[in-house]
Amino acid sequence: MSYIPVAVQMFTLREESKKDFKGTLERVAEIGFKGVEFAGYGGMEPNELRKTIDYLDLKAASSHVPISSIENELEEIIQNQHQLGSKHIVCPFLPPERRKREDYLKLVDILNTAGRKCYEEGISLSYHNHDFELIEMEDGRKPLELLLSETNPEWVKAEFDIYWLTKAGETPSVWLNQYADRTPLIHLKDMTTDEEQFFAELGTGGVSVKDVLDKGESNKVEWWIVEQDQSKKSPFASIEDSFNYLKKHNIVATSK
Repeated sequence: MSYIPVAVQMFTLREESKKDFKGTLERVAEIGFKGVEFAGYGGMEPNELRKTIDYLDLKAASSHVPISSIENELEEIIQNQHQLGSKHIVCPFLPPERRKREDYLKLVDILNTAGRKCYEEGISLSYHNHDFELIEMEDGRKPLELLLSETNPEWVKAEFDIYWLTKAGETPSVWLNQYADRTPLIHLKDMTTDEEQFFAELGTGGVSVKDVLDKGESNKVEWWIVEQDQSKKSPFASIEDSFNYLKKHNIVATSK
């Protein structure tokens, strides 16, 4: 059986990273993760960071890069990925002032232009969703549908976040079915079943995690990425619980 590697989104460990970036990476490796999805590089130069993750036997699964940087610093971002050994760039978030229908239409052009350049460099560009992209616009379409239907499927991929899809009342596996050829990266996280609908460790909430995992092979998922935006326990304990859930369900190998 071949295993899809599991990474952790470093935003989960942002406070720990501020205190000791290298030490945080070491702990991630000790837990058993195969890779990391960066949200900044801890003040390290890409070449130096590559040496660190190589030493720890970690891979750079991808990098979350602000939309402003994708617009204005794409060449540097691409070179950073080459140095890190990363094949994926992700647009992680849109600021509130850029969420009108006309903004999404402009974003289509931005993603297509950037995505083509990335594609030519052997890198994929993905868009990561929250719940606000699932609110219907005046024409009845949802922004996420607009972005994925209007962008070139070779140039622009999706990093579906299964918590936010569920929070918006969607079924994650339905979206994976519809865009089966565009999901190299998946954000795994669960959601409590109470009114708070808080972020939860995998297997402890109401998100249909198993249905998503079952589609890994057919969707040609390259990385499962554990993320916990906020946690009621320590972030390290949180990601370890989620990793152990994946191990228990035979999603990850039992040894590194």
